[in-house]
Amino acid sequence: MRKFIVTIDGKNYEVGVEEVLGDAFASPAPSAPAAAPAAASAAPAASAAGEKLLSPFPGLIKELLVKEGDTVSVNQPVLVLEAMKMDNDITAPVAGKISFKVAAGDNVETNTLLAVIG
Repeated sequence: MRKFIVTIDGKNYEVGVEEVLGDAFASPAPSAPAAAPAAASAAPAASAAGEKLLSPFPGLIKELLVKEGDTVSVNQPVLVLEAMKMDNDITAPVAGKISFKVAAGDNVETNTLLAVIG
């Protein structure tokens, strides 16, 4: 067990974290260097086939915040996904026209295709 000191609102707490699978604290193997970033544009655009918007976790589609075919901007909330009694705004990762693949009231799993933005 490894012990850590965590400070919350100015108060220190000692917590213990138990290793579960082998050496859980080992550093990951080094990866290939990242490619140099392309020149930044004002807002990322969707690819020709469209950018897929996937559910980050399971939940209930509570509300669609924009209409089918609307043009959305980057980081604009497009739907509300309820999980564990909490409403979570799901935002557009790119700008473009939205095509929903789910409807209000649908239950979804992690990585379910919610919409395509293109």
